[in-house]
Amino acid sequence: MTIGRMPRRWSEQMASTILITGGAGFIGSHTADRLLALGHHVRVLDNLQKPVHMKGKPAYLSPEIEFIEGDVRDKATLAGAMRGADVIYHLAAYQDYLPDFSTFFHTNAVSTALIYEIIVEEKLPVRKVIVASSQFVQGEGLYRNAGGMLVTPVMRPLEQLERGEWEFQDADGTALQWLPTPETHANPANAYAMSKHSQEIQALRFGRRYDIPSVALRYSIVQGARQSFYNTYSGACRIFSLHYFFDRAPTIYEDGGQRRDFVNIHDVVDANVLVMDDPRADYEIFCVGGGRAYTVAEFDRIVARAFDREGIEPNIPGAFRFGDTRHAVSDITRLRSLGWAPQRAAADSVREYVEYLRAQTDIEDILEYAEATMKQQNVVRQALA
Repeated sequence: MTIGRMPRRWSEQMASTILITGGAGFIGSHTADRLLALGHHVRVLDNLQKPVHMKGKPAYLSPEIEFIEGDVRDKATLAGAMRGADVIYHLAAYQDYLPDFSTFFHTNAVSTALIYEIIVEEKLPVRKVIVASSQFVQGEGLYRNAGGMLVTPVMRPLEQLERGEWEFQDADGTALQWLPTPETHANPANAYAMSKHSQEIQALRFGRRYDIPSVALRYSIVQGARQSFYNTYSGACRIFSLHYFFDRAPTIYEDGGQRRDFVNIHDVVDANVLVMDDPRADYEIFCVGGGRAYTVAEFDRIVARAFDREGIEPNIPGAFRFGDTRHAVSDITRLRSLGWAPQRAAADSVREYVEYLRAQTDIEDILEYAEATMKQQNVVRQALA
């Protein structure tokens, strides 16, 4: 099967049918809105899985979307959704802290294999496949030791964390220096990250083997409106915002010095559309990050300011989540080379999220739900020092 290369900006020259798996979710729905605005027909396949979609099909989904409720793990359902699609965004994913390792691979990796399997079996004229990956593929990322050598630590020992020693160290106890990490580095440390790495490999290998232009996008921590209030994987913006919304002090893990790379949802959508249009992106992996590292403590103050709650100080009791990365920051040089750059700061993302949160009418139980879930899964632990 041979599928011809696209002319540059082909999507602006013709209306196309675009399938978004997981399109009822945070990133998928915003991408759908942009594609609709560009004149495309958008088809969404989503199983509306709880707890992410606790209340079923979200009201923010445009009525112009062709919506199919179904699971990407079901080959017949997936094939039906793919037929007639010019472009496929594979955003459906399983994210959780539960140790049901097989579910990560079955949902994330196997569904990706099914997409390529169906294209090849049915000789579907799909112009491009864009696969959502994650910064978690990089694990702890790259570090430099005192001698200037690059090192790739995997995970901090539990004994070290229980002593309240947070930074990665050389054998002599000298702290390692974190570095922004490029696409060339992969060091997945958990089942979710491993399944995402598999998706990247499949996109590049199957794409080249069968001449199906494919791209993998390694998203950093994406923020903005429509993030699920019930998804414990949604991160610091959700947790901090809910606490300040209810005039409560949030808990910061470790010492608050962890660095994170936050990227705005609209910048992510810009990247999604760019790689669909640009053939230079074909068969490549791109980090999609915010271009700046924030400490968790610094980010907490951004959220506090957005709620006018700067007088509330966070709790920093020395608790930690075993398996968390210490520093996670992506190098976005490669995506910048295609003309993309983040246009919004973390404060912009927080403001949008706060507006979305304040528009809700029934969220009293959300914070308690999230905290109870984390404790039940034994994710949060306490330093003994």
